[in-house]
Amino acid sequence: MTMLPEAKLYIDGVIRRASGDKTYDNTGPWTGEVVGKAADASREDVDAAIAAARRAFDRTNWSTSHAMRFELMKKYRDLLYANRQKLVDISRYEAGAAIGAAARAQVDGALFGMDGLLECFPLVKWEEDRGIRRDYGFDTARIVTHEAVGVVGAITPWNVPLYVNIGKVVAALLAGCTVVLKPAPDTPLMGTYMGELAAEAGLPPGVLNVVTSADPAMAGEMLVTDPRVDLISFTGSTAVGRRVMEKGAATLKRVFLELGGKSANIILDDAPNFAQTVMGGMVVFHAGQGCAYPTRLLVPKSRYQEAIKALEMGYAGFASKWGEIDEPTCIMGPVISRRQMDRVMSYIEIGKQEGARLLAGGKVRTDKGGGFFVEPTCFVDVRNDMRIAREEIFGPVLVVIPYEDDEDAIRIANDSEYGLGGAIFSGDKERAIRMAKRIRTGSISVNGGVSITGDLPFGGYKSSGIGREWGREGIEEFLETKAIGIRA
Repeated sequence: MTMLPEAKLYIDGVIRRASGDKTYDNTGPWTGEVVGKAADASREDVDAAIAAARRAFDRTNWSTSHAMRFELMKKYRDLLYANRQKLVDISRYEAGAAIGAAARAQVDGALFGMDGLLECFPLVKWEEDRGIRRDYGFDTARIVTHEAVGVVGAITPWNVPLYVNIGKVVAALLAGCTVVLKPAPDTPLMGTYMGELAAEAGLPPGVLNVVTSADPAMAGEMLVTDPRVDLISFTGSTAVGRRVMEKGAATLKRVFLELGGKSANIILDDAPNFAQTVMGGMVVFHAGQGCAYPTRLLVPKSRYQEAIKALEMGYAGFASKWGEIDEPTCIMGPVISRRQMDRVMSYIEIGKQEGARLLAGGKVRTDKGGGFFVEPTCFVDVRNDMRIAREEIFGPVLVVIPYEDDEDAIRIANDSEYGLGGAIFSGDKERAIRMAKRIRTGSISVNGGVSITGDLPFGGYKSSGIGREWGREGIEEFLETKAIGIRA
């Protein structure tokens, strides 16, 4: 297995090791073995990163020089593209992405997303003329300005680290904020490599800082509770998101939360190529480790047996096409860690105990290597009140739920504490769009259309989060609004 470079801290423009040279092991999901080392930041290191971001915001023109920021971020984007292969390699060995998934979603999707943010930057209105209004017997000219919120703490997950890092860091920097990025302990190098490229791009010291730590609670809670940090942008579980809100309340900190999901993929009875469309709902890409993946497959009772036969055929055909690190067409590798593997397997056991029928998979595959391999798994005869239909598993597990009619499908889709993504397939586009507008979710795909991309807002309803990232809205998430009245 390839060894990765050491993931170092990036603080105040300096790439360095943690204080005391403390490190922790970076474990590779394919083998379960160490693939590199990462700097294990101390409290002093995190404090230094926050102080550097505060200085860069308060004492430089970073937040007010819109054209300068835009040019530097384009240079940064070009460097990320120039180092695409390194980014692919990091996502493979560190995040466990199969090469097909590493190139498509992990890296290219992230780079295309950055293109989208840069395209949206000119659409941001920094100042608006609200005209003259006569109040209290005199005229006042009014303007509304939009200004950077300040220092941002960006706390990111391990599943698609480059994509989420770019979505938070680049949007915040374009808005004029300064940032302390804390990547997940499982994927430290993707974050620290972004710091190295920021230095190469010439970003001013302190504008972007990256701290890695084996103890995510220590670094994360420092960011969330420190009054020098103005906003927390967090992607992760709903449980941790609630804790971020709770801890941030003491300093009235603004929070952006992109949390869990249990999205529905609704196949209507008139969907073209019904069997192929059903098979397309198999949860296999990147081992199902995506918050917006539609892990509940809703199929009409009138075609339920047809759907089951299609899934049987689909999973049988996929059985030999996953878990191969060097196969260019492979899109499914291991889950990220032993802990995650155990979590997924516990849900598979829960599904069995609840009475769902295991149609495919359900086992750990030790023959794939020493890593964390769970078979592509499918449960049928699932009720929406079962835990496997209500709780986020974050693994390659699909649950299939039959429905009576369109109204029943909408009811089941909305009967969830989550509301992040979703999909609808129908031969009648207008019918599908009408249904899409009634699904309580932040994004939804109709007939395979792309609803999650860099120039569109992304975020959730209900327990799936607060706020939006990506698109113009994702940049504006990091802005404050000020009204100025000038006596005419």
